[in-house]
Amino acid sequence: MENAPLGEIDILIRLGLGFLAGAIIGFERASRRQVAGLRTHILIALGATLLMLLSIWLPQNTSGMKNGDPGRIAAQVVSGIGFLGAGAILRLGNNIRGLTTAASLWLIAAVGLAIGAGMFIAAAVVEALSLITLFALDIVEKRLFPSGRNKILELHYRQSSPDSRKALEILKNFDVRSQSMDVNQADGKGKGSRIRFLVSIPDATDISKLAKTLKAAGEIARVEIKEKY
Repeated sequence: MENAPLGEIDILIRLGLGFLAGAIIGFERASRRQVAGLRTHILIALGATLLMLLSIWLPQNTSGMKNGDPGRIAAQVVSGIGFLGAGAILRLGNNIRGLTTAASLWLIAAVGLAIGAGMFIAAAVVEALSLITLFALDIVEKRLFPSGRNKILELHYRQSSPDSRKALEILKNFDVRSQSMDVNQADGKGKGSRIRFLVSIPDATDISKLAKTLKAAGEIARVEIKEKY
């Protein structure tokens, strides 16, 4: 049994749904100040929907193409969206940002293809699951696996034999994880000492407050927090 030819009303409905699907995911990305936001997701969803419609329409309305393969253009969308996804990934020092946005671009293209093919229920379910992933699971992930920034923490002590136990206790209270520690008793000034920590500082940590608390410990003359290169 052959499928009924696409009508203009059906085409308009699918394009409208593609626009809506892109807007929903794009709004979430834009609210987090991502490089690919509302307009980018809408354009990708609309383009994918239109290309899927074109894949269906051509065999139905072009003589000699009754046995055409609607999946050919869709396959090119899947491979081509990778170039846009790569543009959303940023490397900032040792951190990589934008992987979730790149994945959302790939997903919204797939949703657009599904809408263009008339798979409305599947597209709606994926859209809902993606929103749960981006909103709810983001909160759960941050609580269970808090992200951190790798920094070099240098504590300059007044005495030549520093006691790091108080500093480690303060770091623990601030949920800062020490990955390594290096003690240098020659501070370059003939007296004093220095302890260098490689630490992972949670994003929510107030670095200025941490530095003040460490310095207020009494034994520390100077606190320096540097980027890890």
